[in-house]
Amino acid sequence: MLRKVISDLIRPFFYPLSGSILVMSRPKRQREPEEDILATDDPNVTYGKGLPNSYAATLIKKELKHMQKEAPIGISCGLEDDNNLFVWNVTITGPPDTPYSEGFFQAIMDFPDNFPNYPPRLRFTSEMWHPNIYHDGRVCISILHPPGEDKWGYESAAERWRPINNVESVLISIQSMLAEPNDESPANIDAAVMWRNDPKEFKKRVSRTVRLSQEAF
Repeated sequence: MLRKVISDLIRPFFYPLSGSILVMSRPKRQREPEEDILATDDPNVTYGKGLPNSYAATLIKKELKHMQKEAPIGISCGLEDDNNLFVWNVTITGPPDTPYSEGFFQAIMDFPDNFPNYPPRLRFTSEMWHPNIYHDGRVCISILHPPGEDKWGYESAAERWRPINNVESVLISIQSMLAEPNDESPANIDAAVMWRNDPKEFKKRVSRTVRLSQEAF
């Protein structure tokens, strides 16, 4: 998980990759998908749909209006279906001065019917190569993990989703994650090893995803 407090993550600038990369052995171990204890594990939580007049829908509509009027630089949002507030299309531009620069990465964000008690989910539909993104596009980041303590011990409750968080903080966190991967418990161990040990090849691999994202945009 990206270990940053939210106040750091919502600052309107990006963190470049470090100029010196520590050459190490493989990370301790790959984080398994089931360890990202998603809210969908709760059978009482439904993602991607909800009652149009519910509190969740009202709040999501407010979030969308804010993001369409005052989105941070490099982030845009819209509805996947005009009749469903609970599923968004998101575009995240790669942070400058990083391998992801000039990429236009597409993602789907869907919301639970009990938002904001539980976090939204985000999955990149663009091809991605990053230590904290699973092969299927799901993002491994603390702010998208349900509230409460982490039984695996990777993060504190303060790092995880809290109802006071909003969509803007989530997307800026993900954009910052692109600039500064956390390889302590990677979702993609091959990408994490390459990022540590072969930065030239890592940049080459990412440049391919940037090119593909530009072609699809």
